[in-house]
Amino acid sequence: MPTSKKTTTKTPADGRRRELLATAAEVFAAQGYNATTVRRIADEAGILAGSLYYHFDSKESMLDEILSAFLDELWAGYDAVLAAGLGPRETIEALVTESFREIDRHRAAVAIYQKESRHLVDQPRFAYLAASQRKFEKAWLGTLERGVADGAFRADLDVRLAYRFVRDTVWVAASWYRPGGAHSPEEIARQYLSMVLDGIAVRPQEP
Repeated sequence: MPTSKKTTTKTPADGRRRELLATAAEVFAAQGYNATTVRRIADEAGILAGSLYYHFDSKESMLDEILSAFLDELWAGYDAVLAAGLGPRETIEALVTESFREIDRHRAAVAIYQKESRHLVDQPRFAYLAASQRKFEKAWLGTLERGVADGAFRADLDVRLAYRFVRDTVWVAASWYRPGGAHSPEEIARQYLSMVLDGIAVRPQEP
């Protein structure tokens, strides 16, 4: 039996809310969450600090929405990749590509996540960060382990070291990536994958 989809109507207030969250994300990413005041966010948004409370009850609520929206979208993409029945190498390629797409869409949120998640995970409101980290690690390690077992990756590969290398290599790009640059997220992913999976040295020709 098909289920009906709930229809939602976007309002100008929704658009303004998204704009304010985008502004807050940029400020949090640049200055750090603890160092950012509601007044600073309001100044950047061109409104009075009191007006910000019309949309959000606290700075913490803004941070929560920024991070949860990013992770919800990330996992929608990751889950689709993991459910696609791809081989280990193709899964890694798709996960890396999806990661760069998320950096393109949520660069500031990624930067905040990298800087703040370690300090936030102990707070009940942000418990989902630890759960997401565990799920993330399981997805990547499981794919690497499957690749070793299937012969797609080297038998001597330290999968945990490989996981950390790929994870850090990809996500640190949020520190320099800017949307609308010379290379698309897909092109950057292709270049990264070429270096990670095939190396950068020219292979000697067969005699």
